[in-house]
Amino acid sequence: MIQNAIGYLIEQIIRGWINITGRTIDFDTESWLDSPMADKNYVGSEFYNDLASKRNLTIQPSPTAGLLESFDMLSNDVFDAKKVHPSITHFYEHTSEYGLEAWSHSAFPSRIFLWILTTFVSRRMNQLNFPVTSMELAGGMQSEVLPMFDDKGVRQFTGWLRKLSNPTKVIYTGLYSSRKPPKCVQTCVKVSFPLPMGSSTVFLKPQNVDDGSFRLESSGTGFGDSGYYRMVKTNSGKVRVRYLRTLKEQFHVFQDADGTLRTDHNVRFLGLPVLVLHYKIYKKKTANETA
Repeated sequence: MIQNAIGYLIEQIIRGWINITGRTIDFDTESWLDSPMADKNYVGSEFYNDLASKRNLTIQPSPTAGLLESFDMLSNDVFDAKKVHPSITHFYEHTSEYGLEAWSHSAFPSRIFLWILTTFVSRRMNQLNFPVTSMELAGGMQSEVLPMFDDKGVRQFTGWLRKLSNPTKVIYTGLYSSRKPPKCVQTCVKVSFPLPMGSSTVFLKPQNVDDGSFRLESSGTGFGDSGYYRMVKTNSGKVRVRYLRTLKEQFHVFQDADGTLRTDHNVRFLGLPVLVLHYKIYKKKTANETA
């Protein structure tokens, strides 16, 4: 009871801050920002079915589905997808064929902040249950890719659901797509995390690295660029959005000396490290290999 009350208070403080400091937008005119939001205080894995019903979408899971239909869709004048190692390209185009092992680290005092956030807010909505320590990930991570198509067969979103070994505890209920923000020179990977009457959405710019690895960075400079956007729906039905220039994310996806795919995920706020996640990415065994 007290935990829910504290969580509700924190949520209201965040919503109030965004309403005061953010700007009003309309998804009809700012379609690049369109980010699905939960209509209730709980998100969880059930959100995908709710979204499909609300937007008349069909969820079509596949053992070979990827986060991106084609990695080449990220190519432009400043990023060449063909220079990225083929194993990385295959992962993004066939993510369902892979499993994940993860480790996390959060330095003091960021660990206290994340503990408060996950304990009082994330658990209440069952979304963004950040693993503050690697012990939380010791039992493994479940991963499921859920492509979502409209009635014309166009993929609108790709859900990527990641859970802890406790199947009811969601780490990320994410929605992946690719969009070009109006002030960004290149197509970004757009990742949205639905929240109760709101959304956390980040646009990540792809960057080539000489060794065939690549980076995704939320390195924009202002509204309309790549970066992090926190949105809330108002009582009038409008959306208030705040661009958080001081919150930065970077993913480095690479193949190590043994040929294993790995990812380093770093989150920084005000230039200070908040959370570091390291993923080992491995091919799942097929039914024939298991037999």
